[in-house]
Amino acid sequence: MFSLKDKKLANDIVSKIKEANVKLKFMHVCGTHQDTLVKHGIDSLLKKCGIEIGQGPGCPVCVTTPKEIEEMLVLARSGKIVTSFGDMINVPGEHFSLRSIKEEGHDVRMVYGIEDAVKIAEENPGEDVVFMAVGFETTAPTTGSVLYSNPPNNFSILCCHRTIPQALKAIIEMGEVKIDGLIEPGHVSTIIGTKPYEYLSKNYKIPQVVAGFEPIDILMGCWMLVDQIKNNKALVQNEYKRAVHPEGNIKAKKILKDVFEPCDIKWRGFPVIKDSGLKLKNKFEDFDARKKFEDVLADVQNKKFSEPEGCRCGELLRGLLTPFDCPLFGQACTPETPVGPCMVSVEGSCNIEYRYKEK
Repeated sequence: MFSLKDKKLANDIVSKIKEANVKLKFMHVCGTHQDTLVKHGIDSLLKKCGIEIGQGPGCPVCVTTPKEIEEMLVLARSGKIVTSFGDMINVPGEHFSLRSIKEEGHDVRMVYGIEDAVKIAEENPGEDVVFMAVGFETTAPTTGSVLYSNPPNNFSILCCHRTIPQALKAIIEMGEVKIDGLIEPGHVSTIIGTKPYEYLSKNYKIPQVVAGFEPIDILMGCWMLVDQIKNNKALVQNEYKRAVHPEGNIKAKKILKDVFEPCDIKWRGFPVIKDSGLKLKNKFEDFDARKKFEDVLADVQNKKFSEPEGCRCGELLRGLLTPFDCPLFGQACTPETPVGPCMVSVEGSCNIEYRYKEK
């Protein structure tokens, strides 16, 4: 888990946190952070120090809504070749998943990236191929760069990209859960930098730390938050300086600006969050599946979709409960028989807790 050097540093950090004698609730928004916390027992260690860390809406598969899944189901049933990442294919919609209709004979294909979907379109010029573009600011530039490269005319994307800072603002303003500090995601922050978080500290007096993914990163991030709170500060600090710079990735941000524009969008478990989505600009509308197949998707747009019966992923994504608070966890809901996306995605809290619970 730790090198000897890191073990000494970890012990020093833990001692400092214990000496602070705190009782605090932090939130992170990153599936990789959650994996590190649970896999290495950091969550249990921090609880002994008076710190509880919950996962917010940091799993892109988990926050994708039943309506967006239904859009892909409709496209597949209409004869399109639909493509997406493996986790997304397994997420249950209101009644079906992409996996289940694939077994019925519809053309649903798992891909490892958007480039794979473009290749499928090139190899099937007489077929419409749709890629479900899911993810935060980390993956959206890849989607944008492919559209830059003039993909074939039979290729399009169903854009489901979302952005993190606006979701954090929504959680804070909803006020459902006490948050003493935020651990910001390393991957997203390599793209957007640290500046987009600053208004949260300024306007809501929330201490923040951008942290890396090693156990020592998270421990150090927690100590930095504790130190801010002890000194009555609310800043954005960068623990992950080896990868994250204040200005972020200039080239990737340019792609985001050139290809997408902000839009209001619903997140699973949340109401519509203003300017938290990314939609394609008009100059790329030929590759926008919602515009290209508007008639096919018309019935979906005005329909309201409910969560799977008994699923509490929405509350979990808002930080209101843990997987162990859900009566379905590990019983009716397992990775083999998932009820909700938090058990499907490897970045989902339920899946992570289930994988490591025996340890």
